[in-house]
Amino acid sequence: MGTVRTIALLGGGQLGRMFIENALRYNVSIDVLDPDPHAPCARLADRFVVGDIRDAETVVRFARDADVVGIEIEHVNVEAMVELKRMGKRVVPDPDVLRIIKDKGLQKEFYRLHKIPSAPFALIEDLRGIEQHGDLFPAVLKSRSGGYDGKGVWVLDGNDPRSVNAVNGPYVLEKRVGIAKELAVLVVRSTEGTQVTYDPVEMVFDPRYNLVDHLRAPARITSDLSERAKGLAARVAEAFRAPGVYAVELFLTEEGELLVNETAPRAHNSGHHTIEACSSSQFDQLLRIYMGWPLGDHTLRGPAAMINLVGEGGTGIASLVGLDDILHVSGTFAHWYGKRETRTGRKMGHITVTAQDHHGLDQAIAVTKVHCKVVPEKGPIVNEQ
Repeated sequence: MGTVRTIALLGGGQLGRMFIENALRYNVSIDVLDPDPHAPCARLADRFVVGDIRDAETVVRFARDADVVGIEIEHVNVEAMVELKRMGKRVVPDPDVLRIIKDKGLQKEFYRLHKIPSAPFALIEDLRGIEQHGDLFPAVLKSRSGGYDGKGVWVLDGNDPRSVNAVNGPYVLEKRVGIAKELAVLVVRSTEGTQVTYDPVEMVFDPRYNLVDHLRAPARITSDLSERAKGLAARVAEAFRAPGVYAVELFLTEEGELLVNETAPRAHNSGHHTIEACSSSQFDQLLRIYMGWPLGDHTLRGPAAMINLVGEGGTGIASLVGLDDILHVSGTFAHWYGKRETRTGRKMGHITVTAQDHHGLDQAIAVTKVHCKVVPEKGPIVNEQ
């Protein structure tokens, strides 16, 4: 494979860890920058540096000798990525794409500019702006930056700003639509502009934490609807006109309309099943983009599901219980993220299951949810039977 090339990765969480696990098969070197000395990537990176990914000087100094610069999370310093691109690095995602996507308001305006369907919205600076948009209610209020895994999102029934316990703005105020299903589609775009689009997945949310409980692939929708979802997601990636992995989250409304909710410019929770269910996973595709290699085979081999392992029972040293009870199920794969501390609602790992059909997925999902828990050591185990 020639000379070893160095990839500088900004962020050392579980997405970076799974990326490195795939990259270990190849002749590449992975450097990671993260503020947490115990981040999931710390033990796997060729070079791990503790530092602030939001500080421009720190980021440029960290990545100045790398060939490629990538991200594991959106909350990084964009100006530093602009400077690294100017220095001749391959930067993925492109800083201009990242600047749009990390601001939910700019995302929504981007969709409107490119005639990509999404829910009606208004941009407001503070909570007082809620009163001016009664036509959008019932609504969802979103922080324009910094939110993830359900954080920075508030569901509103009325337009009285006193009823909202939210942080400082600015915000996106979005009309709440009737949702039949929430879908996600991964699109991979190469440097040359070629694209591959994975089959849509169906996301089932945990209402306690407002994050994905589990997903299943392919989504239980008609073939016509699947093609429409893939086509819409492909339009989003084409509109950004830059290489990368785009995780496009979609609402399927009760009227059968498809709306883009938001896009992530990186590997995503909705694509974890691809590690076992596809020849080339989302992490393998990302490495191929970084290295300028041809895109891989994205074909789904068969039905698959991914169940998030989420902390419950409080805070403490993480303990995974019940693994013995699920690993006997054929087609079951466990992924542990290596986070030292569990917290209620924190993603700590996931289980992927593959099966012959959706009935088999139902059985495997049920077994996993009953038996497999992440709790603090010696902490309570919640019985959900």
